[in-house]
Amino acid sequence: MKNVTDSFVSLGHWPSAGSFGFNTDILATNPINLSVVLGVLIYFGKGVLTDLLDNRKQRILSTIRNSEELRRSAIEQLEKARDRLRKVETEADEYRVNGYSEIEREKVNLINATSDSLERLENYKNETLRFEQQRAINQVRQQVFQQALEGALGTLNTCLNSELHFRTISANIGILGTMEEITN
Repeated sequence: MKNVTDSFVSLGHWPSAGSFGFNTDILATNPINLSVVLGVLIYFGKGVLTDLLDNRKQRILSTIRNSEELRRSAIEQLEKARDRLRKVETEADEYRVNGYSEIEREKVNLINATSDSLERLENYKNETLRFEQQRAINQVRQQVFQQALEGALGTLNTCLNSELHFRTISANIGILGTMEEITN
């Protein structure tokens, strides 16, 4: 052990030499000491190093397995999301098509309802016009009849004397009496 410590102690002290070269003195360079130390480290450190490497290997494999599981889970979730997306897109297309057809149906129904309303209004307008025309015609007839009656009465009053008046009344009474006998 003294050699090992001496070699380390002597590392701090360098002889000043004028040139660079290899030292061929085996005992001065300590290759035997270094090989013994390396042999001891390898022999006793091999188990520890193996355990460390095995632990590291297991952690890496565990991480890889976890990553694979996460990857599979992510792929499944992606597929589910894609399926949901397709389903939603299909439903959206159906709603869009149904919406357009519903709009078209409502448009046709509105046009038909408006057409029916316009037709009813047109019929009502025509009935109102016919009624007003008939009323105007009746008013004109009544006025013409009234004027004709007033003119006839005026003519009769001026042309009729009491005897002619009496004969007309008697003739009308006779006609009424004949009509009464026919109905009985």
